[in-house]
Amino acid sequence: MVSATSWKATMRALWLLVLTGLACLPLSTAEGGIGPSEKKQKKAKLSQIKEEDNVLVLKKSNFDRALNGTQYLLVEFYIPLSGPSQSLAAEFAKAAEQLKKESVDIRFGKVDVTDQKDLKKEFGILEYPTLKFFVDGDRKNPVDCKGVREASAFITWVRRQIGLSTVLLNSTDQAKTFIDSDDLVVIGFFKSLRGGVVEAFYDSARDVPELPFGVSASEEVFADFGIREDMVVVFQKGKPIHNKASEEGKLNKVDLTGLIKTFTMDLVIEYNLETSVKIFDVPVENHIVLFMAKSADMFGSAYDNYTSAALEFRGKIMFIFVDTDETRNGRVIEYFRVTEVEVPSVQILNLTSNVKYKMPADEVTPENLRHFCRNYLEGKAKPHKSSEEIQEGWDKKPVKVLVGSNFDRVAFNKKNHVFVLFYAPWSRDCQKLLPVWDEFGKLYESRKNVVIAKIDFTANDILLINLERYPFFRYFPAGSETEVVPYKGEHNLDAFAKFLEEQIKARKKDSSKAKKEDSEKEKERTVQKEEL
Repeated sequence: MVSATSWKATMRALWLLVLTGLACLPLSTAEGGIGPSEKKQKKAKLSQIKEEDNVLVLKKSNFDRALNGTQYLLVEFYIPLSGPSQSLAAEFAKAAEQLKKESVDIRFGKVDVTDQKDLKKEFGILEYPTLKFFVDGDRKNPVDCKGVREASAFITWVRRQIGLSTVLLNSTDQAKTFIDSDDLVVIGFFKSLRGGVVEAFYDSARDVPELPFGVSASEEVFADFGIREDMVVVFQKGKPIHNKASEEGKLNKVDLTGLIKTFTMDLVIEYNLETSVKIFDVPVENHIVLFMAKSADMFGSAYDNYTSAALEFRGKIMFIFVDTDETRNGRVIEYFRVTEVEVPSVQILNLTSNVKYKMPADEVTPENLRHFCRNYLEGKAKPHKSSEEIQEGWDKKPVKVLVGSNFDRVAFNKKNHVFVLFYAPWSRDCQKLLPVWDEFGKLYESRKNVVIAKIDFTANDILLINLERYPFFRYFPAGSETEVVPYKGEHNLDAFAKFLEEQIKARKKDSSKAKKEDSEKEKERTVQKEEL
């Protein structure tokens, strides 16, 4: 991650460029920044508005006064008790203090949406905190400020909104100096610095204040760096580590911003309270999540495999790790419906459709991960649902095929003894067992009140306690709508049959005993009535 000193590093880079004689394009020709208004400079009219740590306390009654009193106003809409809002407050105040000292035309403000519901509704505030940037008092068209969390980044973000977002590199020497000025830099190589594809690059630079951005149209620079087409290149410690070429003369600003923002974070991000905010600030809609306990013996190798696979999909899929040992991760584990017996588990979530996909493999290997991710991106992966569709003829074969939507109705049928195999289709152990289970089903095909069934446990959400690693078995006795008996025996026909017959026999004995007791109680009641 980029440190809190990234602004200093950026300023150091710009200072080096000045010392070496680098020039910047005039604002009017370099890029389409917001820029200063041609109108007469507005005078500060903010003396009557309360301040806290150099941040204006804004309400419905003074919001217009704040807009009219300063040319540039960055406003935080927050909830006081929100964790993310509280963690942002200190950094926001630091940036507000710095910019207040430097310029009377740039101020920061904050709105408590629990108190100012009219402002919350007017600006469509749904997440907290939300930041909006107002220019020249324009209340109707604020610019969203997303993914900025540190004071240095706030300062850079504001500066890039009102002026240059990139440094112009006119020679190879200037480009090399810029690349060496920071651990991580981004350079856009474009044949034209006006309009078209370069505008997406300028916009991305404004949205990623954590990194320094340079731009060049120099034939010398193109030749020395081996660039033949419009391209964006990320350099780390002086070496190119990633590039993205324009496609048919176009660059998608959202995709480019998402790609570049991933370089401000680790390749694999561990989910926790601090990173959860940053994860959703990056505009990458595909998240792959590894659920595993750090205490597991295989954690080290699995995590290394996960990290090695992540590099190929940077900017397309964000790789996230959730430690299942951490109790504070309970909510996210529950959201993905991951059970203890499924761990380690790998799932992909599409944030736009909210559709989940489970990796169809037991082992967290680079090959399995790459295959899963490629299939997902190509539209070949199978979405995970709470229940598969009921198959046509599901109950016509010796082994009945259950799914989430018909499981309870079949398993807890009081008339039948039901013996169910829970399996995963990709598990080698399950693949070996399925033919044996089919033969077992044939043994009881004509047996009245006995049902042999199977269910793909990975494709259907079943609410049972004391689950196990697949394959596992459960017996649901006749006469009960709640009882579940686990099978722990060997995986062969004789063992299956012996267990089932013993269970059925025990239930019949219990049933006969219960009937006899009921009959004796009825006789006692009859005698008591006669005596009365």
